[in-house]
Order: sequence, then structure tokens, then C-alpha cells
Amino acid sequence: MSAKLDRIGEERDKALRRRDEWDARYKELDKRYREQENTEIHDLVHAFNLTPEQLGQLLRQTAQSLPSPEAVNQVVKEDATDED
Repeated sequence: MSAKLDRIGEERDKALRRRDEWDARYKELDKRYREQENTEIHDLVHAFNLTPEQLGQLLRQTAQSLPSPEAVNQVVKEDATDED
């Protein structure tokens, strides 16, 4: 093959290796993030001395008081329109 094609092929292979390394790094960071998030949630539940039933009740009450996703999207769209 030509030298140019060989060089492009080498660069492509190098990019593929880098992508694989970044994918592995991303997966590891995502795992660590979820573990830390779970630890913090666990610590909060224990700090407030909540039973699983109390936590469930608290989450249900919170979900009922939150605006719907549609309402949030509408506000975001309005804000974006106002900024233009």
C-alpha cells in the first residue's frame, strides 16, 4: 500500500485505542460516581434515622409536590425565548 494510506491506517488504529481507553475510563468514573452517590444517599437516610417506609413516604410526597416535566419544559422554553 501507499505510505499515505499506511499513515492514515496507523492514525486510525491509534484513535481506536484511545477511544477504547476513554470508554474504559468513562465506565470506571461512572461506576465511582454511582457508588459515591449511593453512599451519600445512604448517609443522609441514616443521618435522619429514616426507616425504608419513611423514606418511601418522603419520596412519594416530594414527587407529588414537584412540577410535572411538561411544566418544567415550558418554563425552560419561555426562559430561552426571553433571552433571545
